[in-house]
Amino acid sequence: MQRSMEKVTFTRIDTADPEEIRRVGRFDDETAHLHVADNVLAELRRLRQVPLIIQVDELGHSLQTATRAHRDGADEETVVSALVHDIGETLSPRNHSDFAAAILRPYVSEANFWMVQHHALFQGYYFWHHLGRDRNGREKYRGHPHFERTALFCEQWDVLSFDPNYDTMPLEAFEPMVRRIFARPPYEGNEYN
Repeated sequence: MQRSMEKVTFTRIDTADPEEIRRVGRFDDETAHLHVADNVLAELRRLRQVPLIIQVDELGHSLQTATRAHRDGADEETVVSALVHDIGETLSPRNHSDFAAAILRPYVSEANFWMVQHHALFQGYYFWHHLGRDRNGREKYRGHPHFERTALFCEQWDVLSFDPNYDTMPLEAFEPMVRRIFARPPYEGNEYN
C-alpha cells in the first residue's frame, strides 16, 4: 500500500482538522510496527554498556535467560519475553520491569506481560533479605493467575543466568523470533488507543 508522506498542516492537535487526525491514525496503524524489532534489537545490544560488577553483562544475562527458556521448550513468545525482560536496565534501572513490560505489552499475552512486569519483585525472593529488604514481597500476589508462572521464570531461568561459562546462544539466534513477535498485530485490549 502506497502511503502519502505529505505532512499534515496542524501545529496543535487540539485544533486539528478531524480528517488530518484520521490520516495520522491510518499512517500510525500502517507503520507502527516497521521499526519496533530493529529498535528492540538495538536496545538489547546497548545492554552491553550497563556497568556491572557481576560476571556477565546485561546482554549476556538476557541471552542466558532466553537460552534457558528456549532449551526448556518454552514457546517463542515466552522466549522473546525472557530475552527482553531486562531491556529497561539502560534507560530505567529502578523500574526496568515496568519498562520492559510496556514494550512487550501490545505483542504478548497477558501472562507474559504480567510475568515480565513483576519479575524484579519475584527475583527479590532470592537476595533481598541480604539487603535488608523483604524477600517475600511477591507474596502479596500469591493466588494471582500468573504467580506460579512468574516464580518459575525466576527460579528456572532468570536467577540462574549469571554464569560466564554457560553455553549461551547469540543474539542472532533470537533475531527471527524477535522480528516475528514484534510484527504481530496488537493483542486485543493491549494496544494503545
